[in-house]
Amino acid sequence: MNPQLVPTLSFNARHPQRTVLVTGASGYVGGRLITELVSAGFTVRATSRNVDSLRRFDWKDDVELVQADLSDLNDVTRIMQGVDIAFYLVHSMGEKGEDFELVEQRSAEAFANAADAAQIQQIVYLSGLHPRHKKLEDLSKHMRSRERVARTFLNAETPALVFRAATLIGSGSASFEIIRHLTQRLPVMIAPGWINNRIEPLAIRDALYYLVSSADLEQPVNQDSDIGCGKQYKFSDLLKIYGKTRGLKRRIFSLPIPLPMDKLSGSWIGLVTPVPAQLAVPLAQSMAEDAVTEEHDIAQIIPDPPGGLIDYPTAVRLAGKANSDRGVPTSWDRSWATYSRASDELPTDPEWSGEAVYEDVRSAYCDLPREKVWEVIEGIGGENGWYSVPILWSIRGLIDRILGGPGLGGRRDPQRLEIGDRVDWWRVTQLERPQVLVLKAEMRVNGSAWLILEVEEESEGCTYTQRACYSPTGLSGRIYWWAVAPFHRIIFPMMLKTMLKEAARKNA
Repeated sequence: MNPQLVPTLSFNARHPQRTVLVTGASGYVGGRLITELVSAGFTVRATSRNVDSLRRFDWKDDVELVQADLSDLNDVTRIMQGVDIAFYLVHSMGEKGEDFELVEQRSAEAFANAADAAQIQQIVYLSGLHPRHKKLEDLSKHMRSRERVARTFLNAETPALVFRAATLIGSGSASFEIIRHLTQRLPVMIAPGWINNRIEPLAIRDALYYLVSSADLEQPVNQDSDIGCGKQYKFSDLLKIYGKTRGLKRRIFSLPIPLPMDKLSGSWIGLVTPVPAQLAVPLAQSMAEDAVTEEHDIAQIIPDPPGGLIDYPTAVRLAGKANSDRGVPTSWDRSWATYSRASDELPTDPEWSGEAVYEDVRSAYCDLPREKVWEVIEGIGGENGWYSVPILWSIRGLIDRILGGPGLGGRRDPQRLEIGDRVDWWRVTQLERPQVLVLKAEMRVNGSAWLILEVEEESEGCTYTQRACYSPTGLSGRIYWWAVAPFHRIIFPMMLKTMLKEAARKNA
């Protein structure tokens, strides 16, 4: 096993000979689950629509990496061959294009049919927690889709274990990032009535414990089970308790406003937090329902974790410690974004021949070793900022959020980047340490934009070069470039100068 793998659990499998399929392996839960499965001794097959998105993980050399589209029955049939346990950890919520309910239902049906044909032992699905008495049509779109997928699996020939869980508390979780950023950024909050709904969160460690245990059952089971921390809270309590752990006093007021508050509050969450509106709106809609366990039948097949279930305040402290110790190994933004290398060509590549490309190029010599400048380059964005006129970056980020873009949404790890990582409104598309970092823009703009940061070794130092490249779409794209050009003449020279100063300061 790769010595860099750092499992959260100490789990020794009784049936390590089993082969486990993990779909959604690049996602928040899937990426962490594989670390635990490998550590426990299972043989793991990890799948993603883009297999390159899996190569950043420490476990990449310890598992079989497979590319597959789960809505394609041929693909799913292929990845099921030789599998004993199959985890279904994907969702299409937040993606653009086709209705995510239809996409999820089609994928679930293909998955169930392939599992039946391959005669695998067990399907495991992580679903959402909602009131059992509610009719399917009365649930939010997010919960309705999750419930339909659950029923598809429970009605298949292959036994299915469906876990129903509410908010997962762990650094990098979309729901937890909403809690964290709302609390840290807003000392006073006026919220809709659902702020007082009941919720039973679950620590990511306990979620992983249940999932790993489900791959090691003596006999397959076909049942759905609620899982939670064992204690109910109001959603407003989650915000207040988080604030208390960070030494912040927060006041929260709820108003019964007769407006479509799910969409309004989802849009507001998308504006205030790094979680985009496409994802925040369905999450806000699901908050309109209580999310508490109504039974604890899971204890009949999987006992509670050693030491008991983790309560919410402890889960918050663990999440904060994990983030400060080693960054975030997986994050919501990687599972939400449809990262595709097909659109990663640089404007210098042959595909861009004949296209209009505008550039802002800055370069300077530095007497520091290349590696010292690279430390600053790889740490750019997020809390470290962009080394030039923060107010202008903040205004551009706010405009992007209002337009539905990602804005200044931070980054997964404060020091280290990997291919596919998000850095505020950029995505890492090329990374060659300690020489080249290529970021492609995901902001709302009429065209394609890149920021290319390079450092070239010299005989007694290095040369640092930064290139902002933009290929406009139509007249509006060209107008945009010339409108922001005056700001570029302020931002980019200062950015180059300040980054080299920071490198010198760190090396002093």
